[in-house]
Amino acid sequence: MSEKKYIKQTKPFIVPTTDGKLIEEHFGHASTRTDAFSVAHMVAPPHWSEPHQTPDFDEITIVTRGRKLIEINGEEVEVKAGETILIKAGTRIRYANPYDEETEYWSVCIPAFDINSVNREDS
Repeated sequence: MSEKKYIKQTKPFIVPTTDGKLIEEHFGHASTRTDAFSVAHMVAPPHWSEPHQTPDFDEITIVTRGRKLIEINGEEVEVKAGETILIKAGTRIRYANPYDEETEYWSVCIPAFDINSVNREDS
C-alpha cells in the first residue's frame, strides 16, 4: 500500500502562551514535525503585543477579523480583515493589537516558525 499524499489536520497543536493569545499550529514543528513551512491560526486579545523580533523566515499574515498593527523597520502598517501582508526574513518587526476588539488571523511561515530563529528582543 502506498503512503498517503495528504495530512488532514483535526487537532492542531495549541501553543501554550501567557499573554492571552490563542495559537493553534496546524502544520509546523510542534504539530507535524514539518520544517519547510508552518501554518497557524491565531486570536490576539485587545491591547496585546509582542516584543520586537527579526525572524529568519518569511511570514505571511492573513487577517480574517479585526485588524493588526505591525511595526516594520520603524514604519507602522495596519492590516485589516480581508487583507494580507508578506514580511521577508531579516526584517525587524513588532506585532500588536492595540485596539479594543480581538484580532483573528492566520500565519504562514517559510521555513517553519521556530522559536530559535524568531530572534525576539528582550521586552
